[in-house]
Amino acid sequence: MLSCGGGSGGCSKDMAVELGDEPHVLAVDDNLIDRKLVERLLKNSSCKVTTAENALRALDYLGLGNDTLEGTVSEVNMIITDYCMPGMTGYELLKKIKESSVLKEVPVVIMSSENIPTRISQCLEEGAKMFMLKPLKQSDVKQLTWHLMKCRN
Repeated sequence: MLSCGGGSGGCSKDMAVELGDEPHVLAVDDNLIDRKLVERLLKNSSCKVTTAENALRALDYLGLGNDTLEGTVSEVNMIITDYCMPGMTGYELLKKIKESSVLKEVPVVIMSSENIPTRISQCLEEGAKMFMLKPLKQSDVKQLTWHLMKCRN
């Protein structure tokens, strides 16, 4: 199942992928098997993938963590994150990203193994581009890469 968020649907020029470049996706999941699966599916779709095992590491990578120097932001074209993680949920990560003036235009996709309509609605209302049920399949990732390609144009 795939749920898509509303919003403008567009992409900022700063976050658009240049033609010929591999889209860079940050994949965040505390489960190693799920993280590796997402990484493999994205790489099969010609994406550059960086992984993080939790939301705090993702924030550090993105330049939004407590231990990060101000002004150091890693460029990613999309963030895909698990919903249920210890320490900070994917929903809380989504909110932090959308509060950032630099990263708020980066599309965020939330994944979960639980199909809870209120959770899905909450994430989409907060600015998630999509909510996907795990385990992800190659067809799900094709939908993601389609969105990234749409951002190129």
